[in-house]
Amino acid sequence: MWWRRCPTPPLHHPHHHHPLASRPLDLCLHQKEAQHLAGPLTGTRIIEVAGIGPGPFCVMMLADMGAEIIRVDRASNVRPGSERRTDILGRSRRSIAIDLTKPEGVETLLRLAETADGLTEGFRPGVMERLGVGPDECLARNPKLVYGRMTGWGQEGPYASTAGHDINYISLAGALAHIGRKGEAPAPPLNLVGDNGGGGMLLAFGMACGLFESQRSGKGQVIDAAMVDGAALLMAPFYSMLASGMWKEERGSNLLDSGAHFYDAYECADGQYVSLGSIEPQFYALLLKHTGLDNEPEFAGQMDRAQWPALKERVTAVMKTKTRAEWCAIMEGTDICFAPVLTMSEAMKHPHNIHRNTFVESAGVSQPGPAPRFSRTTPEIAGPPSIPGEHSDAILGELLGSSAAEIAALRASGAIG
Repeated sequence: MWWRRCPTPPLHHPHHHHPLASRPLDLCLHQKEAQHLAGPLTGTRIIEVAGIGPGPFCVMMLADMGAEIIRVDRASNVRPGSERRTDILGRSRRSIAIDLTKPEGVETLLRLAETADGLTEGFRPGVMERLGVGPDECLARNPKLVYGRMTGWGQEGPYASTAGHDINYISLAGALAHIGRKGEAPAPPLNLVGDNGGGGMLLAFGMACGLFESQRSGKGQVIDAAMVDGAALLMAPFYSMLASGMWKEERGSNLLDSGAHFYDAYECADGQYVSLGSIEPQFYALLLKHTGLDNEPEFAGQMDRAQWPALKERVTAVMKTKTRAEWCAIMEGTDICFAPVLTMSEAMKHPHNIHRNTFVESAGVSQPGPAPRFSRTTPEIAGPPSIPGEHSDAILGELLGSSAAEIAALRASGAIG
């Protein structure tokens, strides 16, 4: 199901006219649904040139916050069986399929950009320019457009034109070298640091800032979001500790990288794991008390790094004496800084996550809900992921005023799917 795009009232400012204030209200499909779409970005339209990984993550965040998303899929992806309802990153969009190798397709995208507040893309540097839909062309048609670019290496630099993936970007940022255990190879932390945190979330922040500034200046700009930059930024606390002499560059030998006996994941008697993070002295004292280690004098020197390996062996042995459930019964509800290590399937069923609705069900698919929480403008999932080209006709008619005959001609030319 999809919503009417009902812009919010203009912001009250003595010198600037809200760029969304004059938007027509004739794009509404379901008034009832529109009344419930109250996220803080309601009234904002983003054109998403479809990609993979960090780009969709960014746009999911914007969509969750109420932005109207028009996803531009490749016309070649429109085929029977192209269902993608489990693509959580693709939720809350409408999709139009466009062939950007055709002049009519390029013109269609440029016309869509004229109606938008922002555009995102995730191709290698120069691809959008070669297609004729780069920043210069788009901002010439819409000077207020915020043009977000998501890449791994950035728009310029020695690596800019080369291929890469999350693992490569976090390697160059100095992150991967510090993730893992002592004496072992670096451990890729899923795609959390590069694609999601240092990529998609960075671009979402950049787009929000760009949209905020555009409302005041009346001018758009280009957002260059690079995963190597974002991963480096996420490492700022560790670069700070390195500069102060508090961080050793030997992996697995520091306070927060599994070097400390009181900050690690430990195996239990049943092969499951629990996490301990008892850094502060008062929390550490509780850990010793509940594990029975408070009577062993060697544990008194919590921050004696020379003793950490031996103390870790002792904690490892103790934690294996009980099952995960038994440790949960002992430690949950205390200030030990404790939590069971859960799989994704387990996380969705945990009482705390259920209480907070951390995970929700949309279109029959359990998934993380929108975050963060807002007290007044409530984010929500507006709809399931779209099939490529599912809304081509509706988008062309509503946003561009195209007639049925004009849409048929575009489809016959292969410009849309």
